[in-house]
Formats: sequence, C-alpha cells, structure tokens
Amino acid sequence: MNTSFVILNLVVAVIIIGLFIFLQKRHVSFSKRVLLALAVGILSGFVLQWIFGINSTVTKQTTEWLSIIGGGYVKLLQMIAMPLIFVSIVAAFTRLELKTNIAKVGIWIIGTLLVTATIAAFIGIGSALLFHLNADNISQGTLELNRASELQSGLKEMGDATFASRILELFPANPFLDLTGARATSTIAVVIFSAFIGIAFLGVKRKQPKEAALFARAVDAIYAIVLRIVKLILRLTPYGVFAIMTNTVATSDAGAILKLGNFVLASYAALIAMFIIHLLIVAFTGVSPATYLREALPVLTFAFTSRTSAGSLPMNIEAQKRLGVPSGIANFAASFGLSIGQNGCAAIYPAMLAIMIAPTVGIDPTSISFILTVVGVVAISSFGVAGVGGGATFAAIIVLSTLNLPVGLAGVLISIEPLIDMGRTALNVSDSMVSGVVTSKATKTLEKETKQREATA
Repeated sequence: MNTSFVILNLVVAVIIIGLFIFLQKRHVSFSKRVLLALAVGILSGFVLQWIFGINSTVTKQTTEWLSIIGGGYVKLLQMIAMPLIFVSIVAAFTRLELKTNIAKVGIWIIGTLLVTATIAAFIGIGSALLFHLNADNISQGTLELNRASELQSGLKEMGDATFASRILELFPANPFLDLTGARATSTIAVVIFSAFIGIAFLGVKRKQPKEAALFARAVDAIYAIVLRIVKLILRLTPYGVFAIMTNTVATSDAGAILKLGNFVLASYAALIAMFIIHLLIVAFTGVSPATYLREALPVLTFAFTSRTSAGSLPMNIEAQKRLGVPSGIANFAASFGLSIGQNGCAAIYPAMLAIMIAPTVGIDPTSISFILTVVGVVAISSFGVAGVGGGATFAAIIVLSTLNLPVGLAGVLISIEPLIDMGRTALNVSDSMVSGVVTSKATKTLEKETKQREATA
C-alpha cells in the first residue's frame, strides 16, 4: 500500500514538473516560474506532511526520490561554481577594460564588503538582544545533539590553529586542489589564484601583446562555454526549487520550528534591516532604490530559492551592468562577494549566535567590550566563506571558537537552517551588487545610462 502512495505522489510531482515545462514554453518569465515553484513546493510539502506525517515511510520514500531532482540540481551548481568563479575573475582582466586602477577597484570592493559586514554584525547583535535570544532556553533533542556533534567534529578538523594561521589558510598552496572545492577556504583561494593570473596577464600584455591576445581569446572561449553550462543548469531552477522546498517542508518538524520561531523572526528582522541599509547606500550613490529593486529582484529571487550565491553569479553580473556598473567592476564585485564579507552568512548569523550562546558560559551579551570583540572577529573572519552551501556553518565555527564559545550549541538551530538560509543568501548577493555600485561611483565609472533608465522607468 505504501508503495502505491509513493508512486501516486511521484506521478503528481511529474505532472507539476510538466506544468513548469509548459510555462517555460509559453515564455513565462524566469522569476515568476521560480516563485511559483517555491509556492507549489511549500504547498506540496505541507500536503505531504499533513496526509502521511513527517516520519511515515511514504514521506521518507517520496522525498528520497524527489531528492534526485533537488539534490542533483544543487550538485550541478556545486559542479560549476569553482570554474565559474575562476573564469569570471580572469575574464575581468582579459576581455574587460577598466577605466581606473585595478588596485583601486579591488580596495573599494573589498572595503565596501567589509564595512557592510561590520554594519551587518551590529544589526545582528541588536536584533538578537531585541528579541532576547538565549540558547539556555532551548532544549536539545536527538537531531540537535547530532548536529552539535557534527559541529564539534568540524572544529576538531580545523585543529587548534591560531587566528593568524587561519588567515594563512586562505592562500592557495595547491590551486588545482582548491578548484575541486576540497577545503573550506577553497573559494577565496580560487579568487586569489585567479587574480594572480589576471595580474600576470596584464604584465604579459605590455611586453608580449601577441601571446596575451592569444591567451585572451582562449579565456573568451572558456568563458563562453562555462556561461553556456550555467544557463543550462539555471533552466533547471524551477524543478530544483520545487523538489527542494517540497522535501524541506515535508520533513520539517513544525513544533521545532515554532519553538525556534523567535530566532526566525529575529533573523529576518536583521536581514530586512540590512537590506534597507543596502538601499540607502545605493541611493547615496545616485542610483534610485526603485531601479535597484527592479534590476536586483530576479537575482535575489533566484538566490533566495536556490540558496546559492555562486549559482547567481551570471545573473548578478548582468544586473549590475544594467545598473550602470562597468563589466570589469561587476565581475570583480560579484566574484569577490562570493567569499568576502557576506552580510547574511558571515556577519548577521554568527553575530546572532555569539549573543545567543554567550549567556550559557556566563558572559554578559550586552557588555560593550564583548559586542565590539564580536564585531571585530566577525568582520575579520568574513573572508573565505564559501558561496555554495556550508558557508554559514564555517563562519559560525570560526567566530564561536575564536570567542571561546561552545560551538556545539549552534546545533539547536538545525531545524530552521533552510528557512533562514534562504534570506541570508539573498542578502549576500545584494551585498556584492551594492559593492559594485559603490565602487563604480567612487571610481567615477558609473554609466550615465543608469540615470536615463531611471528617467524612463
């Protein structure tokens, strides 16, 4: 009987996927299809849990089969993430001309990312204090204890490294290993390696223009192929989002989510507040917040539903260009934003965890010295956060261990991780876009077409 129900559920899923294929053929916009997939996935998950229950065999087997679609989609994003980061940064040097000093561009982008991460840390702390978050008040079940054990294991794998040695880990000793994403810091390592190749290209271009031109053409060809692969994967987004959301909702313990509802509210309050600051920063550059919202919405929608910053890289770059950011700066900002200063995963989240966990070891979370220490640690450790999955966990381990706080207590949030990770990822992507706009304004390269688009909007 259970098998019959599983088959019935999968048939319904195939019909829903067929509906998305039909909508694609009717040229319904990408963002609308993704949002519809999000809504249908949530509804399907609720129905599945309501009819069969969270622990039933039917639910488990159905979600296992659906994970082929959802999990497969995530693996494809992971597959292309490192090649995409690598070729995007190299291409920024080879095929895109910058009208200003590259070092100046890098300083402005990284500076903006770190400043916004610092602001985000303060907002996360403020939200945690406002909502009175305290890990002492949260009971831990089997799932939470298992997650705590995983986090402790992650901390052991990092060893007893000092903060300075952790910074040293960001550098690529074996770039080919980092291109596989083998290390937690592989993303920033690939960024650094790519930048070295780009800088070397500029030197060769001055002394050996023929060789440089040949290399540039090769990079153009690889760039085109990689972007084509990305587009093929992005076409699968509605199906992946539907499967992921169905599985997430169907296997989520509603009681556990309600128990941690205060943290969910605090998280989204902080995320929304930081996004408003993004809009204020953009307005300060002369770009209308309404224009920014219009151009950024499809990118942020994709980031929210797919929970990947790296997968949104091509859309991120194109959105920045529509905002008037030169191609070179857009490539740098989008790529650097994957591993530096992520406002959601590397700033707000670990800062809130630190405030929530501090009372469990007798630390006053309202202490000015403790708050400033948290902000400082968060800002510095916001380097090297991965753009596809696990980034927030890595940031939490770094921050909590540096502050000598029990890392395992972060495991109490496992039941709501997917829910808050969607908002965190969208904010990360917005942050990288803001850094591109700010850098373009600072280097006086923000294109005039932006104002023309605003006038006709």
